[in-house]
Amino acid sequence: MKEPAATHMRALPPYLFSNLNRRKKELLDRGVDIIDLGIGDPDLPTPDFIKEQLVSELEDQQNMRYSPFNGCLAFREAVASFYKRVYDVDLDPETEVLALIGSKEGIAHLVQAMADPEDLILIPDPSYPVYSMATYIAGCGLYRMPMPEDHGFRPIFDAIPKEVLRKTKLAILNYPGNPTGAVADLDFFEAAVSFFKTHGIWLAHDAAYQLVTFGGYRAPSILQVKGAKESVVEFGSLSKGFNMTGWRIGYLVGNAKIIRLLSTLKSNLDTSQFLPIQKAAARALNSDLSFLDERNAIYEKRADVLVEALRSVGIQVNKPKGSIFLWARVPDGETSAGFCEKVMVQTGVIMTPGNAFGPGGEGYFRISLSVPDSRLIEAANRIRTLMPGKTE
Repeated sequence: MKEPAATHMRALPPYLFSNLNRRKKELLDRGVDIIDLGIGDPDLPTPDFIKEQLVSELEDQQNMRYSPFNGCLAFREAVASFYKRVYDVDLDPETEVLALIGSKEGIAHLVQAMADPEDLILIPDPSYPVYSMATYIAGCGLYRMPMPEDHGFRPIFDAIPKEVLRKTKLAILNYPGNPTGAVADLDFFEAAVSFFKTHGIWLAHDAAYQLVTFGGYRAPSILQVKGAKESVVEFGSLSKGFNMTGWRIGYLVGNAKIIRLLSTLKSNLDTSQFLPIQKAAARALNSDLSFLDERNAIYEKRADVLVEALRSVGIQVNKPKGSIFLWARVPDGETSAGFCEKVMVQTGVIMTPGNAFGPGGEGYFRISLSVPDSRLIEAANRIRTLMPGKTE
């Protein structure tokens, strides 16, 4: 038989968290008490009013029919209303909002819709693995923008080679950041929009964690930059903001030309998300968002607990202002993969090695704040047993 895999698929590794789940199952089968701090899957419940709206929508037979390809109007209007209320950004729900089956799907499809083989995509290093995987699947090139820790894990735009900029079609940014937890202010976004626009490069901002922030910090939207919609789109997701990861609902907003382009591709590949999910998501976006303060306070407390615990065992880590992750340095003399493997095998604590997010992640590991305080403390105590001079 002929080789079934396309050439580009033969070099595509399995998705990072597929391998982590496989190793997790192996340990569980051996009876190990696992503390999974690897994947960013919130353990906190979806708010009741969203679930109640879903149940209500299931009673309407009309909701069992196909969705419009670009998403139902109720959802697109809710996204536009949310942006106006929270960011004072005006969006036309007909031309500047597109429903997605989760932002992960939208990011991957956007690269396919925009990039030719000779084009480059700029991505942060380190960053969410889907950015790089999307370029492999699309058959285009990528350039990893270094994000030094002493620069706040933000790219230095002027350091990008001129030859790279000439070949680049699209740049991707992500704040609050995954995996680093780094944040950006409006001044940074203004500089980014101006820089890439000057070079004729489209800009996509992945704002999946925009509603998960701490300590008085509130994440801005890149669309708050004057004139941003001329060259920018922003991805949003209800997964982390509303604890709805399994619902698979997100959106793309901003430049109408890019919205139309992605809508054309998607209309040939899918029929949008199940209507009751879209309408329940609309209810979420139209809510007063009051539950966020209590929810974010839980994540902030977890961050405080784990930062203190990790520092007590000699791990260098800073408290983030956003996201549900801690980004910590591996101990001296260790590699990211080697340290995380040792911790997993010897203690049952699963963490994500930093190099899984790109070469710039080497020397770090990522921890998800997706388990209760007591388990976070237990995880730190288990790590303590592996740290020289830190056993009790």
